[in-house]
Amino acid sequence: MAERFRPGDRVLTSPADPAHHTRLPRYARGAAGTVVEVEGRYPLPDDRSRGLPAEAEPVYAVRFPAAGLFGAGDHQVVLALWESYLRLEGRSGRG
Repeated sequence: MAERFRPGDRVLTSPADPAHHTRLPRYARGAAGTVVEVEGRYPLPDDRSRGLPAEAEPVYAVRFPAAGLFGAGDHQVVLALWESYLRLEGRSGRG
């Protein structure tokens, strides 16, 4: 499975608030960011924590303006996010 996103792509994170474990921080849900790099492929922790089969999927370093996440700040925040948490900005559905 090839990566869906490349460095420089503008992405949106999922706005979902699942009832189960997720590695997508609440403060970053529904936020717009920019892919910095591909960090490798790892099983989705959301599935593993529930005992579900979890195939490895791409993980991306995604940069966000702090003001977009927290309402203030002139710095950037970089998060490692699984591909299933992301979609291209301006496109509905997943990635």
